[in-house]
Amino acid sequence: MMEQNEALQLSVAFLANDQSEYEPPLAIDAERVRQSNGLLIVPYNSVQYLASRDVREQLLDCWPILVDLECGDVRFGSLGEWYLWSNPST
Repeated sequence: MMEQNEALQLSVAFLANDQSEYEPPLAIDAERVRQSNGLLIVPYNSVQYLASRDVREQLLDCWPILVDLECGDVRFGSLGEWYLWSNPST
């Protein structure tokens, strides 16, 4: 079983690797990271939004990063998994 801190580091690297030069700078929303169903759910957003929490700065299409705590697989969440971060179980 992977530790949460290690899984969080994987998600940071995953986001950095996926970042496009045409997107605003993105960062992990550390305040909202949580576990559910054996996954670490790692939301992210623009650095500007995270600094202000002003909804006008929020990126609306940010599916969270999901890290499987058992095997360490990292990927973006999908629409079919929306229930995991909208109503997570512990």
